[in-house]
Amino acid sequence: MTDRLVTMLAAAGVLYAARRYFRDWGTTKAESGDALPGDELVRPPVLQATEGVWIDASPEQVWPWLVQMGQDRGGLYSFEKIENLVGLHYRNADAIHPEWQHLAVGDAIRLVPKRWLGLSDGVTLRVVAIADGRSIVLRADPARGNWDLVWSFHLVPHGDNQCRLLIRSRLALRHPGEVVFAELIGPPRALVTRGMLIGIKRRAEQRRQAETAAATAAARLHGVS
Repeated sequence: MTDRLVTMLAAAGVLYAARRYFRDWGTTKAESGDALPGDELVRPPVLQATEGVWIDASPEQVWPWLVQMGQDRGGLYSFEKIENLVGLHYRNADAIHPEWQHLAVGDAIRLVPKRWLGLSDGVTLRVVAIADGRSIVLRADPARGNWDLVWSFHLVPHGDNQCRLLIRSRLALRHPGEVVFAELIGPPRALVTRGMLIGIKRRAEQRRQAETAAATAAARLHGVS
């Protein structure tokens, strides 16, 4: 009994120490502490996490990838094979699809397909705010579920061809059990979010490089002719 208790306390200590790292993975103290659009929708006490990545592309070049997110659209650009092992049926897009480039307040972004693990409607978040080229704020409907959650995406320009992509989640803590559950899912949430950030970064940068190469080739051809 004593050994088991010591093991549990040690595991809890490791988790608590690690949370300070994975909760704000890839961000500065200023970024993790700054107010962002959507924060006001979920009041304290909350569990908040902010993750970020540098992208060598402009916000306008990254934006189309964010707009087409969703399980039944462009995917989440994360770990597709792992997601599909648990029946999520993701197909992460490697191209920008014009038919998915329309997003407005009130639209549903599906994260989990219908009837997954007995959830008849699956899991969807609603677009509650959108600033073209800058931010998308999604929210779980607290009236229809047990969670009051805001998930937001923010593009911060730096120069002409670079930006920061920040992803923030804010979960209202209303019951003690929610705190425990939220802490337990913290590491996998952070890993999936990191996968999304890297996946979006890779796609946006590859597309920018391809467009730059095509423009250079066209200019050379024009110069020769």
